[in-house]
Amino acid sequence: MAGGKTGGRPVEIICPACKCDAILRREAVYDGLRKTGERLFCSACGHEFSNEASIPFKRAAKPRIFTDEDRSERVDVFRNDERGRNCRHCAHYTVNPFTQRCGLTWRIVEATDTCEKFEPRPTDGDKRGKKETNGASSGDGHPDR
Repeated sequence: MAGGKTGGRPVEIICPACKCDAILRREAVYDGLRKTGERLFCSACGHEFSNEASIPFKRAAKPRIFTDEDRSERVDVFRNDERGRNCRHCAHYTVNPFTQRCGLTWRIVEATDTCEKFEPRPTDGDKRGKKETNGASSGDGHPDR
C-alpha cells in the first residue's frame, strides 16, 4: 500500500508471531447493534493483538535524496523599499467588505494606486505606545473631503 495508512491509521505491520510484513486486520466487536471495540489481527497468520499499543507498525522510510549541504543559501529577491508608494502600504488605506478608500481624501482607491500624500503604514514595532489616528475629522464622522 502506498503510504501504509487508511483513514489516518497505519495498517502495515511486521508481525511478531510470523515475522512477515503484513496488513493489520481490524474487526469490529458489537454488543447488539452497538459497536463496543475492535479486535486486531495479523492478515498473514491470524495472530491477535491485545491492544493497538503492542502492534509493531512498519515505519515509512523516507528517502533522503538531498542533505543540508545541497541546499543553497536563501535568496532575498525583494527589498523593503520596493513596495513603493502603493495605497495598500499607506497608513491611510481603509478596507471594508464593500470598498477600499483613502482615509485622507475619502476617495475609492485600489490597492495598487499611488498617491503623492503617501505615508508608510507603521510596523508592529512602531504601533506600540503610540495612539493611532485616521486623519482629521470634521465632526460628521467623515474626514475632510
